[in-house]
Amino acid sequence: MTLCIQVPKKKGQDAITLLRRMKIIDTSYQILRKGEFLCIPILRNPSSEELDTCIGKDWKIFEASFPKASKRPRCLRDALAPSLPKEALSRLPKSLDIIGDIAILRLPESLWEFRNSIGKGILSLYPRIRLVMAEKGAVYGMERIRDLEVIAGNGSTETMHRENGCVFRLDVSKVYFSPRLSFERQRVASTVSPGETVIDLFAGVGPFSIQIAKRLKNGRVYAIDINPYAIKYLMENVIENKVQGFVTVLEGDARELVEERLKGIGERIIMNLPSRAFEFLDTASKALKPEGGIIHFYSFARDPDPLKDMEESLKNSIESQGGYV
Repeated sequence: MTLCIQVPKKKGQDAITLLRRMKIIDTSYQILRKGEFLCIPILRNPSSEELDTCIGKDWKIFEASFPKASKRPRCLRDALAPSLPKEALSRLPKSLDIIGDIAILRLPESLWEFRNSIGKGILSLYPRIRLVMAEKGAVYGMERIRDLEVIAGNGSTETMHRENGCVFRLDVSKVYFSPRLSFERQRVASTVSPGETVIDLFAGVGPFSIQIAKRLKNGRVYAIDINPYAIKYLMENVIENKVQGFVTVLEGDARELVEERLKGIGERIIMNLPSRAFEFLDTASKALKPEGGIIHFYSFARDPDPLKDMEESLKNSIESQGGYV
């Protein structure tokens, strides 16, 4: 018998992500599906506080019998050892993004000739993945499009991603989405108070807006994006997650929309556009109520002290516009 945790299937990916981060999944056994639940073998009891935060109260721990896991490669390097030169193995990326059933990774130019072998290795490592894509360059344009190429697998670039009890349909070739912000989105959503007016300046397909709206009572989220494909999926996701009564979707330039419709009404502003966030600080400030509010600001910072660098730049920028922090 093996210790395991049972969670609803709709929260299964969140639970697996958390348990992997805690390093307590027993990988020598298979994860089992039982009706509407997943049973995940674990090495020890996890912290109930962390579980409650991630997946709510709907979980339980008990002992059960599990079949042994098939002997797949333990990591990408093991999977590719027979087919790649040693110097190439040492340059393999340490992480990748899994969005629904699609994997996306950034490859250095020196590994580009091995991209198809690397893609096949990822498919062998992750049975749930059906398509592997490589990022050829940086995210570009106000519409935040990734420059991607299929390197293994088949099928559409559209997928359904589950996160923190929400579902998001999207096309990774037409909209930007980062699963790495899952816990940050959950953290921000947990801080919103009933009745708040929230303005999401760069909403994408709605991961911040919808998770906030799920917790919102008697409030309103204004979700803005300039990418028409993002707006299409955002509207679908609002309906899919049953938050139509709390989210207003607006297509267009955030500057113009705030100036025309949203000036001085927000208590909380979301600014998830790290590459250009400083350019829109004046817009975020205008969107806040006259008495002020909270801006969730995301940007890239420099070492050796990135937090100090960010605080100083942000403070100087806001004070130059007549505001204060």
